[in-house]
Amino acid sequence: MRRTLIGAVTTFALTQGCVGCLGFRSPVDQPGSNVPGSCNVSEPQVEAQKLDILFVIDNSNSMFEEQAGVAQELTAFIDEVRKGGGVSQDFNVGVITTSVYQYSLVNGVRFLKDYPTQEGRLQPVPDAAPDGGVLLGTGTERMINGDDPLLIDKFSRLVRQGTRGSGQETPFEAVRLALLSDLATTPMDQGGNQGFLRDGARLLIVVLTDEDDCSQTVRPPTVSVSDNSAVDDCGMQSNALTPVSEYHRMFTEDLKDSNGQHKDVVWTAIGPVGRSTKQVMSILDGNQVRNIDCPTSNEPGFRQRAMAEAFDTSLANLDSICRTSYRDTLVQIAALANVSQTLDVSNIPDPALVQIAITRHNGDVQKCSLSQGLTQYDPPNGDLPGRFHFGPDCKRRADDKVIAIKLLCAT
Repeated sequence: MRRTLIGAVTTFALTQGCVGCLGFRSPVDQPGSNVPGSCNVSEPQVEAQKLDILFVIDNSNSMFEEQAGVAQELTAFIDEVRKGGGVSQDFNVGVITTSVYQYSLVNGVRFLKDYPTQEGRLQPVPDAAPDGGVLLGTGTERMINGDDPLLIDKFSRLVRQGTRGSGQETPFEAVRLALLSDLATTPMDQGGNQGFLRDGARLLIVVLTDEDDCSQTVRPPTVSVSDNSAVDDCGMQSNALTPVSEYHRMFTEDLKDSNGQHKDVVWTAIGPVGRSTKQVMSILDGNQVRNIDCPTSNEPGFRQRAMAEAFDTSLANLDSICRTSYRDTLVQIAALANVSQTLDVSNIPDPALVQIAITRHNGDVQKCSLSQGLTQYDPPNGDLPGRFHFGPDCKRRADDKVIAIKLLCAT
């Protein structure tokens, strides 16, 4: 029916109310039709693509150079985000740390330390220090808007979270607390994260760490770490950790908009994996456990790789913390966030009449519609606009130049 309708509209100049023209009844007069009888209707609009960006920063005592390396390349990252695959971007940025708790075993005695000002809380943008560093513990702004003229300056300060955090890195648990605990509904001026996640927004998570995840949802935790760097404590006790599959389930099934729609999550990590092949293997380098082909790691990233692979079997979302530069890695991460296979639109009287033209990087134009290339249309829901879904024959790409939308009409 949709093919017949579009063919009729595009092949013939129909007159509103015309019956019997060349044997056709005007689509305008069909029962229940939303076909406009005139082209003088509000033009359909492509809405800005919403993107919420959450960086999860390891702030243990070995991360000074890595934090500085990311801060140095944020201009390239933001430039790529703004390309948006031909669609304007409406994005926010927030940072949490990997510090939730540290359960230590020293000389046979166990100690539990909590990090109440962190543990999944969006961290404030710190003031700049006279020596070019940052003054942690200062500032009140917990989220940066993408159109802030000081975005890069603030963001580069925000990712430098210092090196006094937990030596038991728990990024998965920090993300759970940030997005799925009471913090998600606690106002920011009370130390919570309310307002960071927006309905209809894609969520990009970027984990930066030189050690593997050691997360548990239980309190008090049961997995402890020692001060012996030659032992992979979390790896040896991995069976007691909350499974990666359970965290993945929470981030893909439990994380929803206020209307019950599942969040579109892009999980990425710069972690302790091999530089050349993203391989994970434990080696002993002197008195330090490291990952193979990653000389500055402090642990092999078995769980980091497993989580990345659960979201993307190609592992395009995973790279090594041991890179000398993070520029290409961050550009690749931004590109992954830009290729959402959906498009938010408004002023659509009938989705069957919509034609979306994608100008590719080489200048070619591909036209997509519900009869060719688009697989689904979700009608407006409350404050959310309508949304088209792109199929494999009409996929959006990160280097698309322009996306334009037309409404076929009867005159």
